[in-house]
Amino acid sequence: MKTKRTSKTTKRVKKKRSVGRGALFLLAGIAGLILLSLYIGHLGSVARERFGSKKWELPARVYARPLELYPGLSIDENALLEELSLLSYRLVDRIGVPGSYSRKGGAFTLHTRPFAFPDGSEASKKIRLTVANRQVRALTDVETGESLSIARLDPALIGSFYPTHHQDRLWVKFSDAPPILIQTIMTVEDRNFYKHYGIKPLSIIRALKANILAGKTVQGGSTLTQQLVKNLFLTHEKSLRRKFEEAVMALSLEFFYTKDQIFEAYINEVYLAQDGSRAIHGFGMASRFYFGRSLEDLGAGETAFLVGLLKGPSYYDPQANPERATARRDQVIKMMAEQKLLRPDEADRAMRAKLGILPSPPSGDSRFPAFMDLVKRQLLREYEEADLRSEGLRIFSTLDPQIQLAVEASATAQLSAIEASRGLPKNSLETAVVVTGAGSNEVLAMLGGRRPADPGFNRALDARRPIGSLVKPAVYLSALMQPHRFTLVTPLEDAPLEIKMQNTVWNPKNYDRRFHGTVPIYEALAQSYNVATVRLGMDIGLVRVFETLKRLGVEGDFPRYPSTLLGTLEMAPIEVTQMYQTFASGGFYSPVRAIQAVYRPDGELLQRYPMTVRENVDPGAVYLLNTALQTVITDGTARSLGRQLVQRLTPAGKTGTTNDLKDSWFAGFTGDRVAVVWVGRDNNTPCGLTGATGALPIWGEVMSRIAAQPFTPDPPENVAQVTIDPVSGLQTEPGCPEAISVPFIRGSEPLDSVACRYRRPTPVTESQKAPPRRPANATSENIFNWFKDLVK
Repeated sequence: MKTKRTSKTTKRVKKKRSVGRGALFLLAGIAGLILLSLYIGHLGSVARERFGSKKWELPARVYARPLELYPGLSIDENALLEELSLLSYRLVDRIGVPGSYSRKGGAFTLHTRPFAFPDGSEASKKIRLTVANRQVRALTDVETGESLSIARLDPALIGSFYPTHHQDRLWVKFSDAPPILIQTIMTVEDRNFYKHYGIKPLSIIRALKANILAGKTVQGGSTLTQQLVKNLFLTHEKSLRRKFEEAVMALSLEFFYTKDQIFEAYINEVYLAQDGSRAIHGFGMASRFYFGRSLEDLGAGETAFLVGLLKGPSYYDPQANPERATARRDQVIKMMAEQKLLRPDEADRAMRAKLGILPSPPSGDSRFPAFMDLVKRQLLREYEEADLRSEGLRIFSTLDPQIQLAVEASATAQLSAIEASRGLPKNSLETAVVVTGAGSNEVLAMLGGRRPADPGFNRALDARRPIGSLVKPAVYLSALMQPHRFTLVTPLEDAPLEIKMQNTVWNPKNYDRRFHGTVPIYEALAQSYNVATVRLGMDIGLVRVFETLKRLGVEGDFPRYPSTLLGTLEMAPIEVTQMYQTFASGGFYSPVRAIQAVYRPDGELLQRYPMTVRENVDPGAVYLLNTALQTVITDGTARSLGRQLVQRLTPAGKTGTTNDLKDSWFAGFTGDRVAVVWVGRDNNTPCGLTGATGALPIWGEVMSRIAAQPFTPDPPENVAQVTIDPVSGLQTEPGCPEAISVPFIRGSEPLDSVACRYRRPTPVTESQKAPPRRPANATSENIFNWFKDLVK
């Protein structure tokens, strides 16, 4: 009995233990399921939150001005070709797609690209233009044959401000994506995308089996949704855990977002190329990078090439492995044909075609870093830098590529020529150039150094150097603003001068180390006489001169010493440009401007940068000054400028040279262009050049290469042009041989007149109405007596 009872007791104990273990397993299973559910829920929540709040960082893009074509436009064939090259237009035998052109001599046929301009979107069109004698002679619509009054090309993309991770993409909405692209991606990557829920169980099981047999992860089973999850949220680690997380997150996205939303994210996220430090993401940017065209302009073969890159952008890189890339493209084309996306003849034609990629894909680095530097500085006055790198802003700038390229070519050629002719070491000189519109002060071109693409030190903005005689026009303008005291023919003494300062005596000297006696104001400026200038400046007072500089747009607190009258104050070329633009515009101040407008990616206007104009200086006084500045070029320190250029443009300007020949400057303007050039050395050692031998040749070369209007300003209402007899200083008849034509502020001209001493048999011509010159056969004593009588 005892044995049976013991046996039953043992069985009951074992049964209880078995039940206990089962309960533990059950509880553990339940707990595991709860934890797994929580983990799955966490993964799903993370995927939803990250995708919902995901903000793709889009770089800001900066565009040049669009090229407007119209009959009469001044442009030569080479300049047009340079612009087309900058726009990545391709030369073809027959134009077929936007962004292409054909040429026969001076006749060009272009297929323009569609573009969303600030004033409205324009569709692509086919146009034909004829260029002859540096002008557009005819402009017609190819399809209608009608003459066009104007047509414009899409503006060149000149630079971008990239996110910190250097990803570059052009966002493409799903509704804007070409159907052939969507269908080809599905054909190659996920044919059942619109039928599954983010994962394909059979594909996952097949991949798991292959991986288990191999002992490592060798095969995937990813849908487009899983690929997107991997790219956005996970690492590229090959493990079962990562695969599980990928599947869970994919299911979550499919539950909370539409298929179209997921597809749109996919086509904009995928990595498709590498350009230095810039990563090309998304089909929109890849289309521009490889073909220079938008997605909607691609053919079937080009679309197949891009989709083929999904398998491995580096492996199928067309630059490094063109045969491999072509084979992959053809494989995709065959798949498209199998799925009836292409007819057999279309597929055959697409496979016979070349890849057609650009021989030199557009670089992510700007060709114009100095100008981009200015754009960024002006933008940072209004925007945070993070916005420039992430919001996809579209920035329309003022850069004129033709002028920019002309500046670069001119500076490079002239610097090399100067170094060779003077026996200077190669590349020993540096330069900076700024070109603006005379009326608008829009920056049309900027060069920060002799190597245009070098993004280093921007001398145009940051090289503050003494400006030498460039300051002198401000001194003379200060005097001419007092017409009751000073006119262009008021005599100045260019004789020894001593100025007592706190602990010393300053004796200014002329560049030629000579004194020139009594000279009229216009000649003192034209010949850049230092002593006469200092005497005039001290007479009118330093305070008045600095007030004039401020009116001209010069900012900054400069030391007010007598030596500043000769240009010891330091300014950057961009600041000098501001000063001379006010001269060129007749006394109307407009701030330097490099931006026209800023837009959001969707086309919404954020901000315009309109031209602002303010009359800061009496136009009459500026007119008198500009007459003297024209004399600088015809008879003064800049008379070495080419005669043909001077006759064509009748420019005005001023040379500048600093102590020990360390800095060479020239600032000048035509009817529509202002240009400032600096030449020197970064280490501030002498370069051995005056303004006329260093900066002036570059200025002249620039103006000979670009389209510019002559400087022929109309006299303001308060200015009278008076014919003066140089012997008596009184008014005389216009036909007198020795007469000179001089502008005066009304009320300051001499009232008495004398008869003509000698008469010419032929009538006076406009060319004789040149800026006033002192008669060659007159002595200094006679002129001095004349001026004394005139002042009386």
